[in-house]
Order: sequence, then structure tokens, then C-alpha cells
Amino acid sequence: MGSFWPGQAYPLGAHFDGAGTNFAVFSEAATQVELCLFDEAGPDGRETRLPLPEVDGFVWHGYLPGVMPGQRYGFRVHGPYDPARGHRCNPNKLLLDPYAQAIEGEIDWDQACFGYTFGDPWSRNDLDSAPHMPRSVVVNPYFDWGDDRPPRTPYHETVIYEAHVKGLTIAHPDIPERLRGTYAGLAHPVMVEYLRDLGVTAVELMPVHQFVHDDVLIERGLRNYWGYNTIGFFAPHNEYSSSGSRGEQVLEFKSMVKSLHEAGIEVILDVVYNHTAEGNHLGPTLSFKGLDNQRYYRLVDDDPRYYMDTTGTGNSLLMRSPHVLQLIMDSLRYWVTEMHVDGFRFDLAATLARELHEVDRLSAFFDLVQQDPVVSRVKLIAEPWDVGEGGYQVGNFPPLWTEWNGKYRDTVRDFWRGRPATMPDFASRLTGSSDLYADDGRRPIASINFVTCHDGFTLHDLVSYDHKHNEANGEDNRDGTDDNRSWNCGHEGPTDDLAVLTLRERQKRNLLTTLLLSQGVPMLSHGDELGRTQHGNNNAYCQDNELAWMDWERLREHFPLLDFVRRLSRLRAEHPVFRRRRFFRGRPPADPDASRLSDIGWFTPDGREMGEQDWLAGFAKSLQVFLNGEAITEPDRHGRRVRDDSFLLIFNAHHGELRFTLPPERYGRSWLKVLDTADPLLAEDADGIGVKAGDVVAVDARSIQVLRRV
Repeated sequence: MGSFWPGQAYPLGAHFDGAGTNFAVFSEAATQVELCLFDEAGPDGRETRLPLPEVDGFVWHGYLPGVMPGQRYGFRVHGPYDPARGHRCNPNKLLLDPYAQAIEGEIDWDQACFGYTFGDPWSRNDLDSAPHMPRSVVVNPYFDWGDDRPPRTPYHETVIYEAHVKGLTIAHPDIPERLRGTYAGLAHPVMVEYLRDLGVTAVELMPVHQFVHDDVLIERGLRNYWGYNTIGFFAPHNEYSSSGSRGEQVLEFKSMVKSLHEAGIEVILDVVYNHTAEGNHLGPTLSFKGLDNQRYYRLVDDDPRYYMDTTGTGNSLLMRSPHVLQLIMDSLRYWVTEMHVDGFRFDLAATLARELHEVDRLSAFFDLVQQDPVVSRVKLIAEPWDVGEGGYQVGNFPPLWTEWNGKYRDTVRDFWRGRPATMPDFASRLTGSSDLYADDGRRPIASINFVTCHDGFTLHDLVSYDHKHNEANGEDNRDGTDDNRSWNCGHEGPTDDLAVLTLRERQKRNLLTTLLLSQGVPMLSHGDELGRTQHGNNNAYCQDNELAWMDWERLREHFPLLDFVRRLSRLRAEHPVFRRRRFFRGRPPADPDASRLSDIGWFTPDGREMGEQDWLAGFAKSLQVFLNGEAITEPDRHGRRVRDDSFLLIFNAHHGELRFTLPPERYGRSWLKVLDTADPLLAEDADGIGVKAGDVVAVDARSIQVLRRV
């Protein structure tokens, strides 16, 4: 290996150019930075230390001819170790490159990984951490993308499927065993065909940035299954690779994206830019903490030994630091330009808006995203809350963003479990939540609608348990939310009672029908279409086992539910009246050639137009909704006027059967029933059950009927 050349200060990280590799890392605190090269993985790897020869703008850099892809490396930083002033440099700690595009190995949690000696958090620990640390890896940037093109599915045509790379495929019997639980497994034709048949247009992958399994979980025999514990914002998690972890994981991830794109399916990443795996003052020194603690983390103003924490994880990144903002934006651009992903869901996104203390919707981060020519063009989804004061920010993100609509989840759950006085909120959620998004110019697509997600009960458990059952997590059932808004349908947990089981299946269909026929963007949680259960565990973050994985054996038992979801997604895809780009106006369109009826109508069970008293009746749990397919004002993508069938949605959340009088003839002379959650076997291709205006229709307890106007 030759001697260092000066190299370049940008781009940061390790970049192979065909002849050698340029290394660059930021540290304003450092007095010297050593590049450490390893010839083998693990504790037996021989280390070569080379001081980086140049520093420009606090970026230490150098170019090494002959360093090829697959080279293992890390950094050691010389500088002040003074926790009382916020400094934690220690050259005895091997540090991961914050910009590493691949990482090999994992942490073994030896005491050497910590900057202090156990029992005394203010001591200095000079044990060498290298034998116990993973390695950063130089990556080959070349990949044959062929004619890969992002699907760029419009939001109003999008159906999102939240999935876990490992959990989705690890137990799939038709995927080769060596590919299960990996990027290649997700790209397998069996999996791609399943997603397409389900009507999915985008998979939203739970964290795939390199993450760490917390030591407290390892001690309990558990693992960080969900992965919200990032240490490498550029590196695909190595455990999800079937082909190796010395850069092979990067090629496998790219191949997965390419395969999904060929099927018209977008890839959205759940990203965690609000904190890192280094935790608080008791956490390990793995990367940022040893590079420049003060400039990466929010420290307590009057005692910088401690970390500000608005995430509930121990630390928060310093969002007013230009270097943190650069890291995040460089990472986002990398995943779009080099890895071809189609969007991001930002975990605890309210934390990203915290420059000082309060949540500021016009913070520097959102300004940077707004003007960025790459990141501003992909799908941007916020989880609009964190655990800090004022952290619940549903409806308050900038116009470019969409949001996980937590109010949608809560309202729909409340309505179907029979809570009184939910009708007005239910109507708003069904029609796109204009009360949350219309005042700042956003449209129904701003609302990512969901009833369940990775966090909380699965759909099956939502209708099977009144209370969480998290004993397997080892925290005496104290973890996880108690605000589940669930209903067990009369029995807690598994039962052989046929009446309870029948009601539970109907409730699942009610929730899924509401979700897929609401205005906005629907998101399914993986496995809900198969009745996936976690046996009442509503916080399976540490359950990397059969409890949280997809059980594909349930496909046989729950095929009717899967078939029902497929029919629902086709109904949505075929009828633009269920996925309008603009909010309903509650009046006829201005176009004289269009319908003279209002674009939406609300009716009581006896067929009257609903008045204020009907909306305010706390006991009311049933209504009819007329969706006028001839009053769609927005044109299609070619500028043509959109015409669609008109539909009548009949909701009965009452505990008994109700008789509904259909609306007057001007709304439709004849109707065909195309869907009934009380009759899932209603044939999709049948002529339907015909009824006429003014007819009285019996609607079973807790069920939905969908009628199409003839």
C-alpha cells in the first residue's frame, strides 16, 4: 500500500474511484484523526493506523492508492476528553465512519465499547474497543441499473404496505431458505407477485439503516427487532443480506429495488434521523460521540455531561448544527440517487423540527428539504409526533409533506368499537381530514390513513384483546401504550366461541373497508390481510421471533380475508371517486355539464339529509354517505374530465341490525350491492343485489354495505 495523497474534503466517507479510495471525516474537536485499516474481521484482524494528512474546514482527509472495495476500516480520534464540557474524544475507541456505505459485524458490548468504567460514568476508560466493534467497509459504487425507472406513482393512486424485511419473508415456505429474511427474499418473484395481487404500489420498509441491538435487550435474550436504533445512515443493515456484508449488502439492496420497480412497486424507507444508537451519557462510544460529541448531539445547556432527549431513546441529534443537517441531507440524497429509493417516512419527525426547544414547522431542516432538487421530489412522510413538550404535531407539517394521521387511527377505532359521539370526527377522517390539512393548502393526499402499524396491536389483536399482553418483553407488562382503543368482541384472546370469532372477522372487514375507501392514502400493516397476531403484544420491538414474524401458515385459514382485501384494493383502484385529489365541497360542481347534485351527501338511516342535530346526537352510530362520481372536479393526468360511478356507503356501527331507507330518487333510481362486510362471500362478478330509491335495506349489526348506482 502506497503513502497518503492529500485527497479531497468532499464527499465525506470512503469513496473508491477505480484506482484507490478517498477518506474524509468531520471533527472540529479533533487534534488528529487516524485511519485504521483491518485485514480481517473480528478481534483477530491486524490493524494498520495511518494519520489522515490533511484537514480543511474541520474535515480530515486523505487518498490512498490501491485501497479497493471490501477494505475494512475505522477511525481513531485524538482530542479532549472532558464530559463536563461536552467532549468525549478517546483514541482508544475505534469509531465507525458516519458516512460508511457498508458495515461488517456487530458490537459485542464488552466494557471497552464504553468511554467510562462501569460504575463510574465520569471516569475515563482507555480499553481498546477495536476487537469488539464492527468495521466500516469500502464499497464498490458500480451497479448495472439497466433501464430502472422510479414508478412515481401519484399519491392518490398509492397503496402503502408497511413491512419488515426479515419478518415478512423469514418463514415463507416458497422462498428458498437461504434468501428468507433478506433483501433478496423480499425481491423474490413469489413475494413480488403477492404484493401486486394485493394491490400494493409501495412498500414502506421498517428501518434498514445499519442499527444496533441494545445491550439491555441482549442481556434479556432479546434483540432490537424493529431497528429504530441507527448507527449507519448510509449503510443497508448487514443482517438482511443473504450474500455477505463486505459491500454485498449494497448490491443486494439495489437488486431488490430494481426488481420491485420492474413490478411497479415503490420503495419507501422508514428512517430514524432524530437519534442514534449511542444513547445518553451511559451509552457506548461507537461513532459520533467520539468524533465530535458537542456538534452532533443536543446537550443540556447548563450541564453538557447530559443529553437532551425528545425521542425517549437517550439522545437527540443537534438539528441546528450545519454538520448534522449536512449528514441528514447527504444521506437522503444518497438513498435517492445511488440506491434509487422512492421516498422516506421520518420517525418521530417532530424532533427534526426542534432547533432549540419548541417545535418549529419552518425549521432549517424543512427549509433544506423544500429547496433540495433531489429530496423534494420524492415521497416525504412524517410521523408527526415525539415525546417532548408540544410534540404532537398532526396537521402542522409544511405543504410538501404527508403525515401518518394518528387521528384517523384513533377515530376509526373508536367508531367501530362503539364509542358514542364519534360521528362528526369519523366523517372528517373518511373524507380526507380537511379539518387538519385544508387550511394550509394541502389536499386529502396529505393524510396517510392507517388503522394499525408496527407500533401497537395488529388488526387481529385489535379485535381480540382489550388489554396489552407484553410479558414476553421482560418489562412486567409496563411497556407499550395502554391507549389501544381496542375491543375484544366479548372474550379476551383466543376462543372457540363461533359468535365471537364471526364478529371479530366482520370487525376486521369493517376496519379494512373503511381504510381502503377513505379519501387519502391507505397504509396496510404487513400481515393484517392474513390475520397476523402477536398474541396481544402491542410493543413487539424486541421480539425477533415467531411472535412478530409473518406466519404464512395462516394463509390457508385466512384466505377469505386476503381475498376480501384484494377485492377492496381493486374497487379503490378502479374508481377514482374513492381517491379524489381534492376535498369534497359539499355542493354541486360549477361545471354546467357536470352533475347538478352535490359531490357528497350525508343521510340518516331513515333516508333524510343529515342536519346539525343528527350530527350532534351522541348515540348515533350509523349513517349513509353518497359519493357522486359525476361531480369530480379534478382532471386526470392527461387533463381530461373524470367520470365515475356513484356509490352509497352504508355504515352501521350499532350493536343491532338496522333498516336503512335509501335516499330519494334524484340520487339514484337503482342500486346494486357490490360489497357487504356481513357477507364476505358476495360474488365480485355477480350482478349484485338490486334495490331502488326509497327501498328499505336491512344492514346487519356492525357492518358496511357498498352500493353502486346503476
